[in-house]
Formats: sequence, structure tokens, C-alpha cells
Amino acid sequence: MTQTIRSPALVLRAFNVEIARIQDITSDSQTAAFRLQFWQDALRGIYNKEQTLQNVPANPVAQELFKICCCYGLQRRHLEKLITSRSNLLKSKYFRSLEDVERYAEESVSSIYYLILKVAGIKDMHADHAASHLGKAQGIANILRSVRVSSQHKIVSLPMDILMKYKISQENVLRCIDNEEMRNASFEIASRANSHLEKARKISVPQLSKQIFLPAVAIHKYLAKLEKKNFNIFDKTLMYASPTLPIALYYNRMRNKY
Repeated sequence: MTQTIRSPALVLRAFNVEIARIQDITSDSQTAAFRLQFWQDALRGIYNKEQTLQNVPANPVAQELFKICCCYGLQRRHLEKLITSRSNLLKSKYFRSLEDVERYAEESVSSIYYLILKVAGIKDMHADHAASHLGKAQGIANILRSVRVSSQHKIVSLPMDILMKYKISQENVLRCIDNEEMRNASFEIASRANSHLEKARKISVPQLSKQIFLPAVAIHKYLAKLEKKNFNIFDKTLMYASPTLPIALYYNRMRNKY
């Protein structure tokens, strides 16, 4: 991304990380809810017409977020979805269906792409459509990647309808037991992510959008690696960073692909 887009994009991603990591760094749901409420209140203050930088909470992310909201006129609803999606997951504890995962991905990942497109000054329905599919692909892939880590926190992140379909117990997921049923479930979920990724890549979008959508390269590499591991989501090598990812990103950037 160009420097003018990169800086505000980093602020938006930092804001998203601050919210996403709340559940990981808190020991109970009540504390997590309080922290999410802090950001909800901070966001409400940021969009107060009489708000000034001096009155924004003394948090570097909140203050930088205030600056870019004022500068680029970012839509409040997308920022709020980043918070409410985590809050809803905190209450429900699990995903009932794969469609719930897609909805969560749309709110927690696609929203970031919508905001970065706004920063870049891109008003294009095709770019928004691609951002929706790419966000869902990334969100579903993130769920698959998080299964091993989530199990350490006694959390089952896979959708319940898929587990029931293949007669997989939550205990097996928590114990990271690999078997044919688990691989079939992993295959079905990964296929949905790949479907969204392919749809996003087929959409004709403005040139600058392709830089914003470069994370598609990382999603593709993860899904391809998962396939090579025969959809064993518990394989430890899936957690390792790809040494060729920077080269692939640069190559696609030069080709104006994503």
C-alpha cells in the first residue's frame, strides 16, 4: 500500500487487534466485557461532534483512531461491528453454524477492508463485494488456524453444526484428536473459505484495491498448505509462518494481483 494508506490502515488494524486480543488476555468474561465497553465508550466519544484530542482516553490507539476518523470521515457502523462481533461471541461462547462463522467474519474482518477502502477514497460496489468475500475467507481461515490455540483455552471454535454432522465430540476437538471425521469437517469448512476467496479474486476491482486485498495471498497459501496436510488442522507445521510469503506478496504486488 502507498504511504498515505499504510499509516491509517495500521491504526485500523491496531484497533482491531486491541479488541480481538481482549478475550485472550482476560481470565473471565466479565472483565472482557468491561474492556469491550471501554472501547465502545471511547468510540462513542470519538464521534461526539464536540470531541477534542485532549478529551480522548490516554490510549495511543484511541488517539490515533480519533485522528483518522476526523481526517477520513470513517463510518462508525463498521468500527462498532468490530466491537459488537467480539461482544456477541463472548456471550454465545461458540458458533452454532458455519453461517454464524461467515457472519462473524463479515463483521470482524470485512469491516476492516471497508474502512481501508474508505481511507483510500475508493467508492466502488465491486470492491465492496470483493471485500465482503475476502473478509469471509480470511475469517473462516482464521478460525481453522486458531483451533489448536483455542483448545488450550478450553474453547471450541469450530461450528457446532459441522461437528454434529460428522459426529465429532467437543472433547475430541479440545484434545486435538485427528481422525477421518475431523478431516472431513476441516475440508468442508476450508472449502467454504476457498469458495469465498475464489469469488473475491474473480471480481474486477479498481487498481488500488488490489494492494489492499493482498492478504488474499496469505489466505491462499494457508489453505493450500492445509490441503497438503490432508486437512489435518492439528498439524503443528500449519502454525509456522511461510518463509516464501514475503516473496509471494511482492510478486503479486508487481503483477497487480491479489
